[in-house]
Amino acid sequence: MASAELRDELNCSICLSLYTDPVSLRCGHNFCRSCIVSVLDAQEAAGGYSCPDCRAEYPERPALEKNRKLRNIVERFSSTQPDMEETRIFCTYCTKSPVPAVRTCLQCETSLCNDHLTAHNKTVDHILIDPTRPFGNTKCSLHKKILEYYCPQDAACLCVSCCLVGEHRGHQVELLHETSEKKKKKLRKYLDELNPQKVDIQTRVQNLQDHKRKIQEKASDERKNISKIFMDIKKQLKMAEKKALSEVSRQEEKIVSQISDLIRKLEIQEDELNKKMHHLEMCLVTDPIRLLEESDITECSHGGDEDTGGDGDEDTGGDDGEVSNEEDLDEVLISLTLHRSMRDIVTNVMSEFGVHVPDILLDVDTAHRRVKISEDLKTATDSEEKQEKPESPERFTRSVQVLSGCVFSSGQHYWEVEWNQIGEFGSGLSYPSIEREGRQSGIGFNDKSWCLDMYNGGYEVWHNTNVLTLSENPTCPTLGVFLDYEAGRLSFYELCDPIRHLHTFTASFTEPLHVVFYVNGGASVTIRS
Repeated sequence: MASAELRDELNCSICLSLYTDPVSLRCGHNFCRSCIVSVLDAQEAAGGYSCPDCRAEYPERPALEKNRKLRNIVERFSSTQPDMEETRIFCTYCTKSPVPAVRTCLQCETSLCNDHLTAHNKTVDHILIDPTRPFGNTKCSLHKKILEYYCPQDAACLCVSCCLVGEHRGHQVELLHETSEKKKKKLRKYLDELNPQKVDIQTRVQNLQDHKRKIQEKASDERKNISKIFMDIKKQLKMAEKKALSEVSRQEEKIVSQISDLIRKLEIQEDELNKKMHHLEMCLVTDPIRLLEESDITECSHGGDEDTGGDGDEDTGGDDGEVSNEEDLDEVLISLTLHRSMRDIVTNVMSEFGVHVPDILLDVDTAHRRVKISEDLKTATDSEEKQEKPESPERFTRSVQVLSGCVFSSGQHYWEVEWNQIGEFGSGLSYPSIEREGRQSGIGFNDKSWCLDMYNGGYEVWHNTNVLTLSENPTCPTLGVFLDYEAGRLSFYELCDPIRHLHTFTASFTEPLHVVFYVNGGASVTIRS
């Protein structure tokens, strides 16, 4: 009865089974970790957390404290119960209410509970074993006597008759329970050796579960942060839309007003012409004497200054009354307004993540004589022929590569580069102290540079002459590069859809870092704005 009551105390109130990896809430109630995690996940969707037992409410998802003492109690309890639970052997004498047996007497062939075991006749040298139902395997199959001895030579359990008259006569035998105790001692020693392994595994599992929880919490925070950012983006997009539409409306209002003024002037001129034409038509039908008495109105009927009011061509924008090309919507200005708004949105998003987008320009004084640099200092191309360039101690003489003019000595930075998919190119970072001559000057061929090499067949990453061939094949010529100087991380991403992580270098940076490009075989690489 005491065992049953203890078991009830060790049952999880959610799954109604013995605790598995028990954890506690702040209110003091215990649950299996998997059970309470499932409950909390369900409560998260409902927007509130509470203890399943006492209904204590928590404003945030409660932390789960591992209950090591309860876990040890459950394990010890379980170790004493497995046979009883599996076989369900009950006391032979408790007939009214079945009570689990704790020992079995081989001589009496009965199973006993704690109470009846106390009353069992201990003056007789009876053999007591763990509860068992079948008694056949405790007796010799040949002589039907209790197995009391063990023959190490034949690894067999024997009765008295086997030792005296059987085929084991003359063998060196041992008492069965003594041999059993020796083996138990050996097993206990082995168990002691396994316990540290178990503790180590449990510790690793706990660490992984903690890491899993942290990842889930971080992912939840990231989701909230991203949702907030997109809400801000929607507001900024609305403002950008309003600004662009306002610019269109402003230009429309200005030009339409000018056109309307021009139309009014032309309508006045048309009205005056109608009057003249009507007068001329009347002259055509009047009598000759009156017609000749009229002054000659044709002298000023061809749109002279006194008829049009002066600078007619200036008012109409041309002889034909058409609006000039300048009087049109300035689509470039509209596009620039929209582009600036979009750029500001991207800049704000990167700022939210603490990432700086640098304006990277190439340093022509470091470029190998085969490297052709574009006028905007954004593109490096392998010309495959040496060019005339002034002498410079910073110039690479063997490796066909070039450094950036800017350096990074702190912070998080992100930029993008695009390859023309010809030849081979490398992209990475280098200390200013990288050699300028010899094979060791190549990016990745020293401990001062880190490189991702890209060619039509695949990717390779280089550092300190060590190379790693990546399993991915290039599917997109554009790379994204992320540097976290303090964390010592340099990551490369392929900007396909979806974006794919290629490789991350980890290092403790000790000097400022230049962006460096290597080009070969007609390769060209451009820094994207």
